[in-house]
Amino acid sequence: MKTIIEPFKIKTVEAIYFTTKEERKDILEKAYYNPFSIHAKDVLIDLLTDSGTSAMSSNQWAGIMQGDESYAGSPSFFRFEESVRSITGMPLIIPTHQGRAAEKIIFTILGGKGKYFLSNTLFDTTRANIEFSGAEGIDLICDEGKHPSIPAPFKGNMDIVALQQTITKIGAENIPMVIITITNNSGGGQPVSMQNIKDVRNICAEYQIPFFIDACRFAENAYFIKLREEGYSNKTILEIANEIFSYADGCTMSAKKDAFANIGGFLAMRDLELAIQCRNLLIVTEGFTTYGGLAGRDLEAIAIGLQEIMDEHYLQYRIRSIEYLTNKLIEAGVPVMQPAGGHAVYIDAKEFLPHIPVEQYPGQALVSALYEHGGVRGVEIGSLMFGKYDAEGKLIPAQLELVRLAIPRRVYTQSHIDYVAEVIIEVFEKKDVIKGLAIIEETPLLRHFTAKLKIIE
Repeated sequence: MKTIIEPFKIKTVEAIYFTTKEERKDILEKAYYNPFSIHAKDVLIDLLTDSGTSAMSSNQWAGIMQGDESYAGSPSFFRFEESVRSITGMPLIIPTHQGRAAEKIIFTILGGKGKYFLSNTLFDTTRANIEFSGAEGIDLICDEGKHPSIPAPFKGNMDIVALQQTITKIGAENIPMVIITITNNSGGGQPVSMQNIKDVRNICAEYQIPFFIDACRFAENAYFIKLREEGYSNKTILEIANEIFSYADGCTMSAKKDAFANIGGFLAMRDLELAIQCRNLLIVTEGFTTYGGLAGRDLEAIAIGLQEIMDEHYLQYRIRSIEYLTNKLIEAGVPVMQPAGGHAVYIDAKEFLPHIPVEQYPGQALVSALYEHGGVRGVEIGSLMFGKYDAEGKLIPAQLELVRLAIPRRVYTQSHIDYVAEVIIEVFEKKDVIKGLAIIEETPLLRHFTAKLKIIE
């Protein structure tokens, strides 16, 4: 059959509150043109993030009812541990309340002034936790990943030559970790090939640098490997995932993505000495080692979700639904990251709004326009999120100016996605009237969450 259907039935629904364009214009102004400051009830289609916003299955809800809330040694933890171990093959599993908590622990222990963490592309909280420790994060994306409109099968790959050169320049002793994000969220949700993971592993082994994986979307990445990389078409998603993790010394994960959970995350590793340090910090900041800030019911939901995410019927639907929206936009001439990523559609805001300079945050201007016109909430992944200032206070822009429309898992139907496409295309047809933005208030770290902006008249 040509038609890919949703591989699930809807058991419970939530009403959407409809707003008018006039109401949204007022809401946007009161939110200082920051989508994070808009109340969720005022959003028609919420594509701000796919993190923690998925619809859980009836099996996950059943698991929640079985959750054991013992402070220490909960059976729910051991089911969670076994589920994680079956995928990663790593013996040491440390639960955390979400992905950034895992990042905070590992980078507090390994980071510090004078240290450098190398990546294909770090996402916002990963970079913030690195910088909060006093260390610095360096992105080494492959050349294909720097060009949104040029299709390539694995645009999330790390630049192997640049990795080798950077290690030589900085010194391996100053690099506590190389970390690959799968899929590459900041780089358009693009996958990383198995060969690239192997190559990075080999270089890390040569210099005795620990190699970690940010595994938030491991199943989506594994499915892309199955589709696009030679030698993997007949392998199961679990087999591909097992191989991915076999090359790593450890991983961090937000279970709010590829586990369908509303909360949760973990650290997994092979080094016992490092795990002991992580567990000590976990007890101080998160909770005991068998719950890590999570309720037993959440551990149950994660354990089940990690297995459900590897269903190939689901992954086919997931990837094709993102592709469906991407292709509709391409047909209308809207500049988007190509090919379609795994969890989101990424609009090239610099090309969409060429009349707005990067200093006026074209991505944030586009996010605002999409909300005002159709109540669709996305997020800027560009110079508001990743830009820095030089010594004279001048903006150092991000490499790309993107707007991410992240699709929550098992939440929206095709008609919702058709509506989103219609909103984007109508905004594109009137793009010349969109104005740039100026920051009037910001914080030193993760400013995009709380920044206040105004329209430049």
